[in-house]
Amino acid sequence: MDVTVVGSGPNGLAAAVICARAGLSVQVLEAQPTFGGGARTAPDPEFDVSHDICSAVHPLGLASPFFAEFDLAARGVQLISPEISYGNPLDDRPAAIAYRDLERTCAELEHGSSWRRLLGPLVADSQAVVKFLLGDKRSVPSGIVTVARLGLRMLQQAGPAWNVTLSGDDARALYTGVAAHTISRLPSVTTAGAGMMLATLGHTVGWPIPVGGSQTITDALIADLTAHGGRLAADSPVRKPPGPVVLFDTAPTELLSVYGDALPARYAKALHRYRFGSAAAKVDFVLSGEVPWSDPRLAQAPTLHLGGDRKQMAQAEATIAAGRHAPRPMILAALPHVVDASRIDAAGRRPMWTYAHVPAGSTVDQAETVIAGIERFAPGFRDVVVAVRSVPAAQLANHNANYVGGDIAAGGNSAWRALAGPTPRVNPWATPIPGVYLCSAATPPGAGVHGMAGYYAARTLLRREFGITQLPSLRP
Repeated sequence: MDVTVVGSGPNGLAAAVICARAGLSVQVLEAQPTFGGGARTAPDPEFDVSHDICSAVHPLGLASPFFAEFDLAARGVQLISPEISYGNPLDDRPAAIAYRDLERTCAELEHGSSWRRLLGPLVADSQAVVKFLLGDKRSVPSGIVTVARLGLRMLQQAGPAWNVTLSGDDARALYTGVAAHTISRLPSVTTAGAGMMLATLGHTVGWPIPVGGSQTITDALIADLTAHGGRLAADSPVRKPPGPVVLFDTAPTELLSVYGDALPARYAKALHRYRFGSAAAKVDFVLSGEVPWSDPRLAQAPTLHLGGDRKQMAQAEATIAAGRHAPRPMILAALPHVVDASRIDAAGRRPMWTYAHVPAGSTVDQAETVIAGIERFAPGFRDVVVAVRSVPAAQLANHNANYVGGDIAAGGNSAWRALAGPTPRVNPWATPIPGVYLCSAATPPGAGVHGMAGYYAARTLLRREFGITQLPSLRP
């Protein structure tokens, strides 16, 4: 076997596809009984509905350079971008809503002109924004004027000036909800980068939902891999070196248990110092009907940020970063049936996907907290809840070993790590162990279902191990 990939998340599968298309023999080893890592869909244990295990909404499925060339649509994956990219309900006032239409968004905000000033130039050249933020950070960026504008806005939104450059409580909440996806203190360079990219995509490709669930993305990658001779094995945890050339789509600390004393001492010390971030607690629901939002416009929003206004979200994230549970944590929610009727069963039941932000390693069941957080903006929500499937943060690693302590970014939600990687290296996808590479969310460009960490790791591996400098086409 030429290449072994450990872990079948989107990055691992992206790397495996590239290597197989380059003519190499490839095997993927997955510890779980199913493939997909952060892009899996599983049936409810009781009702005829399915739940997305980690990711449910996929703006990067359309925007990522890897997936753009791979062309999910041509492979039968339907990514439907709704009219509303995301909504942010507020207490005692109308919700803030980000439509795909930038001008409509601005028209409904109190001070829409400040939203337009912040995002308009980035939306006009969104490809430059994506190429830079999902780039390897080691190449000269294209669209230098847009990148400069992006950098200026990130600096503004990374510190106290974020209240000066964006006016209106509704616009501030709308942006903060997106920035809070990183599960880290607000504001910061990390949250500013995430906020800029995701908000820009909200007004371009949108925030699409995959018809049938996130598993369809994984299945498309697997189909291409096997068509080019690749093999996959589930229920196959790796406890010793599995081959001479190995690519790990895992938390970097996994190398400590696999290679042990074979690790160079300095590198082992760096891995022992590696720190994971704050966590998410998963709470999935089976609902009997629609969520009774106070603002009826939200009935058309598949994705919601349930944290209140900017001040409330920032306080909650600071509390969690300090290692305490927030009384009203940031909650992310998705209702895929809004655009995908196939997610509704014959009895009218449908899934609701949520995460609550919690401290690292939290063992607290967040079901009641999440229900209360939804009731805050949708009185009567309890009445439509048929079943609750709750997984505390400390147990998420049982479903995906990369989620140490419930950190769904494997320690990768950091502006520094998005640049330098898990340990400072010129090439962050390579390790000092001969033939061993990393491609998880802990490597640049960071977390998300985009496949780009796998792309860059495969590029490095092909050149160093096999002398292949021309990457294969990814077209169907």
